[in-house]
Amino acid sequence: MFTVEQRESLRATLLDHACADPRISGAAITGSAATKREDRWSDIDLAFGVADPAVIPEVMRDWTERMYKQHQALHHVDVPAGAWIYRVFLLAGGLQVDLAFVPAVEFRALSAAFQLVSGVAREPSQFPSPRAGDLIGMAWLYALHAKACIARRKLWQAEYMINGLRDHTLELACLRLGFSVAHGRGFDSLPRDVTTPFEDALVRSLTAEELSRALSLTVRGLLAEIQFADPDLSERLRETLTELTA
Repeated sequence: MFTVEQRESLRATLLDHACADPRISGAAITGSAATKREDRWSDIDLAFGVADPAVIPEVMRDWTERMYKQHQALHHVDVPAGAWIYRVFLLAGGLQVDLAFVPAVEFRALSAAFQLVSGVAREPSQFPSPRAGDLIGMAWLYALHAKACIARRKLWQAEYMINGLRDHTLELACLRLGFSVAHGRGFDSLPRDVTTPFEDALVRSLTAEELSRALSLTVRGLLAEIQFADPDLSERLRETLTELTA
């Protein structure tokens, strides 16, 4: 397992590389380190503005070669988000390194987790939160498919669908209460009166009876959240969603 000292040393080295790379117009620390919330398990999150968008593939290729040759990267995956491309590396020792590349005209803080280290950044712009209606739509889609999977005895798929239903419902709660919606980051900040009912809704075994029980409780939680977000929609959906638990 990587040490905190190894993480700090590598982050400093990568920032030095960025300062020496003439193609990079700005470098920033993002993630938990930018807001002084790092702990033993935190990864490295850096963002780079690239002056000429046409050379972004070249910049990413060069940085990727460096990560493998100099820093023992084992694998990487790209996660695009708008104009940003996050190249996420897994290093020996279990350290995750997220390097984000974006054209200089889009290089800016999208949240409070942005600490400019070198170069320049544009004016901050809040990354848009998902809409409640979209989360509700995804939740009832998962509920419908969970019911069908149980009926078809596709029990593993049913468990997957129930988990998706629960996650989107908890995201609705995060949106309502002002916590981070992305990747479950706000779930642990939710009050106990919100999360406790979903503990009972966790799937305990792969039987049709247990999956149906978990689906019923999770749909009940979804309807409660829809009531907060859109009471009229809650009434329109209540009968149909309740039928899924029969």
